Amino acid sequence: MSTVSLASPEKKKTSRPKTQRVAALRVARRYGMLPARVFDAWLDPAIARRWLFATASRPLNYAEIDARVEGSFYFVERRDGEITEYSGKYIEIVRHRRLVFMLSTEKYLHVKTRVKVEITPLMTGCQLTLTHENVPRDCARHTRNRWTGILYGLGAVLHLTQTGSPTIRSEP
Repeated sequence: MSTVSLASPEKKKTSRPKTQRVAALRVARRYGMLPARVFDAWLDPAIARRWLFATASRPLNYAEIDARVEGSFYFVERRDGEITEYSGKYIEIVRHRRLVFMLSTEKYLHVKTRVKVEITPLMTGCQLTLTHENVPRDCARHTRNRWTGILYGLGAVLHLTQTGSPTIRSEP
């Protein structure tokens, strides 16, 4: 015989519906620069605010990074009258190779996601592979597209800081 227990009215008020998750989103991008340069851009607040969770036309309004294991980060974006806050804690930092952190936004405070950034040296440059775990299923497509754009922005910012030129020019 099985018994069914119902949640009390008090528990129903405080419980959250379980959001279906995807196992992991994976995005990769190659950069024509040394792994150290790509890695350091994740932990330097002056550079990170220009590309991480930002767009080319709108850098973040605030970026704070305590770049150590168990250290935290906090970013603020203001766009169209809305404020979005990103925060998290660093779990693993292996210089120039691997960065792992927990990430949350105020919109989904009850959801703690895990981001793993792996940088592999190539003959010329490096490849960055980003894996984002525990993403709510209803946000998966947007999150994958957002990371794709963010990683493009990382390349653009690194190119700009390397050349000092706002645009990439090709020879005729």
